[in-house]
Parts: sequence; structure tokens; C-alpha cells
Amino acid sequence: MKITVRMDDITPDMDWKSFDAFCALFEKYGIRPLLGIVPANADPKLQIGMPDPLFYEKMKSLQAKGYVLAMHGCHHVYATQKGGVFPLNAQSEFAGRPEEEQRKLLTKGKALLEEQGIQTGIFMAPGHTFDRTTVKILRELGFSHITDGFGKAPYVRDGMTYLPIAFLRRLCFSDKEGITTIVIHANHSTKQELENYEEMFRQNRERFVPYAAFLEQKAVRQSVPARALEYMMALGKQWAARAKRRMEWI
Repeated sequence: MKITVRMDDITPDMDWKSFDAFCALFEKYGIRPLLGIVPANADPKLQIGMPDPLFYEKMKSLQAKGYVLAMHGCHHVYATQKGGVFPLNAQSEFAGRPEEEQRKLLTKGKALLEEQGIQTGIFMAPGHTFDRTTVKILRELGFSHITDGFGKAPYVRDGMTYLPIAFLRRLCFSDKEGITTIVIHANHSTKQELENYEEMFRQNRERFVPYAAFLEQKAVRQSVPARALEYMMALGKQWAARAKRRMEWI
């Protein structure tokens, strides 16, 4: 299995120490990830430090080195308790909201990135949650890819190409054919976590490919049974996460 990396929650006020540490690992092991930029971050959990005035220059510099950029929602603020068509979580910035509200957010996010000289056709939903209305508007705005879903290759559904993430990370390291993505979050990485990632990259260097390689893969149309199975797998992960949190509270 070939593996790509995506990093969520990229903002001017993110945890730069954590982000820079990951970038050092990416450089050391030749990894070129997907970075999900929040155009207008209003999520207090992502507001770690003072905004870097050179943020967008740094992003464009990384893009020139082969990093791929995506639009990660708009404000990264959850407004509903809906899981949408890929219910890994029971909250969303988009799923369940009226069409005009979603269009306003998505149009704003795209415009803000373009004002900073960033063009992207890839969408990354906060919490992995969105609905068919979200997809419809994304198509209208010129987006072509969504980084989400499960599978071992890109697939097409409702006129959009999906770039799947790993259902279970350990399954990425099998010898089966295919390509998938592991998800990393930019903030609050510990020394132990960084050491674990370095060991993963070192031991599996030959498996990791640039995220751009995902975009070059031929996409196949997703069947109705595959869509139903993906939905149940995502919902199952949501329920498992809820059960784990309840056990931790006891």
C-alpha cells in the first residue's frame, strides 16, 4: 500500500513549534503532504498563538516545494450535530445547514484563499463531515476533489473525486495494492508523538509518496454497495470513539 499524508488545521495562529517539527520530518524523509488551510479561523481550539504575518508566503513557499494545499472549511466552527454523508463525527460546519448558508461559507473561504494567491481544487471538511448540498456547491465553485472517504484508490461520486483516508492506520502498512492517506493534526504534538512519527516514516520510507501522486491515480466510480459500506464504516468509527470517551469518563 502506498501512503500519503494530510495535515489538518493549518492557520496563521496555529502551534508553529509543532508544525515546524513536522515539516522538519517531512523534509528529512522526502514527504510532501497535503495541508488543509482554514481561510478564516474562528475556532478557539485552533487559536494557539499570535498570527504569523508571513503565513501565506510560507504556504506558497511550501507549495512551490511540492506540498499540496486544500481549503479546510471556512471558519472551522461546528454549527450542527449532523454527520452528513461521511459521519465520522456527529458535528459539522456544513452538514445539515441550508444551501445558502453553505454557499456563503464556501464562497467566502475560496475567495479569501484566492486573495492571498492560493488556488486549490481540493476541499477538506472540518471533522470530515459534509452533505450532498456541500458537494453540489463545491462543484459549482470549481472544486474537483474531496480528501475523505474510505477505500484503496480514488473514486468518483456525485461528480466529485474522493481521495480516501485510512480506515485504520495499521492497515496502511500491508502489502496490498492501493493508495491511502494518514491524517495528522498540526497542533499540540508531544515529543513522544514526533518520535513515533519519525520511526513510522523511517521504517516505511518506501511506502510514502507525495500527495500529488494521489491526484495522478485513476479514479473509479463508487458503487451503491460500496457507498453504503463506507457510510456504515464511518458511523461505526464514530460510535466506537463515543464509547471510548464514555469509558474514560467513568
